[in-house]
Parts: sequence; C-alpha cells; structure tokens
Amino acid sequence: MEGRKGTLFTVFSTAYAVGKTLLAINIAAELARQGLKVCLVDLDLQFGDVCYYLKLNPERTIADAQKSMEKNPKDTVAVEYLTRYQEGNTGFDVLANPKLLEEAYNMDNNIIKSLVLQLQLEYDYVILDTTSTFSALNLSIMDLSTLINFVGIVDFIPTIKNMKRGSDTLKELGYDDSKIRYVLNRSNAKTRIDVEDVESILGKHFDYVLPNDFQTAQESIRTGVPCILGSRHTLLAQGMASMVDGYVHPENEARDSRGDNSGGGWLSRIFS
Repeated sequence: MEGRKGTLFTVFSTAYAVGKTLLAINIAAELARQGLKVCLVDLDLQFGDVCYYLKLNPERTIADAQKSMEKNPKDTVAVEYLTRYQEGNTGFDVLANPKLLEEAYNMDNNIIKSLVLQLQLEYDYVILDTTSTFSALNLSIMDLSTLINFVGIVDFIPTIKNMKRGSDTLKELGYDDSKIRYVLNRSNAKTRIDVEDVESILGKHFDYVLPNDFQTAQESIRTGVPCILGSRHTLLAQGMASMVDGYVHPENEARDSRGDNSGGGWLSRIFS
C-alpha cells in the first residue's frame, strides 16, 4: 500500500433534500460493482442518513475512531471502525457518523482529516457525503478532494439562490472548474423553472442531469438497496451509472455541450 493514494470524491450541496446522500451511496455502489475497493464516509456528523438508507447498524463510528486517536494516535487504524455493506456480489465499507449528537459536537476536524487520509491509502475510491454548509470541515475535505460533486435541484427559487451563492463561493475560494461537476437531480420534476434559465444564472452548465424518479428512490430507501443495484433498469440508475463511468474513465466523459445560455428568461431577471 505504500505510496498508493485513492481518489477522493466529495458530494456537496448548498441545499437540503436534494438527494445528495442517495447520490453518494449510488456512486459508492457503482464503483464497487465495477470491482473497485470503495469506502463511503458519512460526514453529516449530526444527522447523517447513510446507515439509515442502507439499513446498517454500525458497532463503531467515526466518533469511536476519534476517541482512539486521542488516546493512541499512532496505533489507531481507520479501517477497524468501518461497517460493511454487502448486496449480492457487490460490497463497500462505510465509516458511520456518530450515534449521539454530543459526540458529533465534539468531533475534531484535524482528526477527521487524518482518518480520511488513512482511508485514501487503503481504498481505490473514498466517497465523502458532506453537510450542506461551507463549514471548516467541508472546506478542508474539499481541499483534499479529487472531485467535488455539486448537487442541486431547480424546483424552488431559494434553492437556486443558494446554488448560485455556492457556485460563486467555490469560484472565489479558487477551486478549478475541472475539479467540480455540477449535477442536477430530479430534472423533470413538475416545475415552471427551465434548466437553461438556471444555467444562465449559475454561468455554468450542468455536467450531469438525473431524472426525477421518486418511486425508485423511495424503494431504494425502503429496501436498503442502492438504485444502481436494485433498480438498474430505471433511467435514474442508468443516469447515475453513466455519471460514474465518466468519473472512472474521464477520456469518455460526456460533459454537457448544449451551448451558451447567456440570455435567460424571467428567472434570470430576478437574480440580475
């Protein structure tokens, strides 16, 4: 393992209820399905849903790993605090968020960063599911990341406002465009807001556009099986699989190429 470093994928949003965790889980599942060694880290320390979505009951969490690091930093091995998810022949590991809010409040960003760096040496891919804030922890994780998946939806104007602010902030912080993938989830939900109008506001095209499929998403949460594994025939699963394939094989990545959307409509005028 000496000298090896895996790829770090951060899944981030500036809004809640956009499907960020579901996307992170399915990225992990598809990478694992392709035979890669994958770890999914739940960095929504207070209210993370990764284990809930996957029907996991972890014996150890990231809080336990921190306690060990505080006592014996040189002897703490991050992989000893993981929980295995297995569905058929496909499996990946999960570093669960703390079970107690008190533990979440007491987490140390430097220790979390150290644990992530340990995992990077052990896995081909480490997927990091974050909170929807520009916290000190999230910024340090994004600095480490190979790729940032910035997830949004377009069915609510305040969500679009936050997406715009988030996009501008990433630019102001100096993150290169090549490091960021803009992912639109639930694209065909019933809304009067045009995707092209939102792209005009952002000044960015969405790299990947995933369809709205509430039924498939709900079934995945109900059964604890990622869409990629349990409902692979659906357009949602196929869209996520195509996205992951582009990440693994960037030479084949089909980035959006719909042209310049500099005009915009009524929504653009609200933000102008």
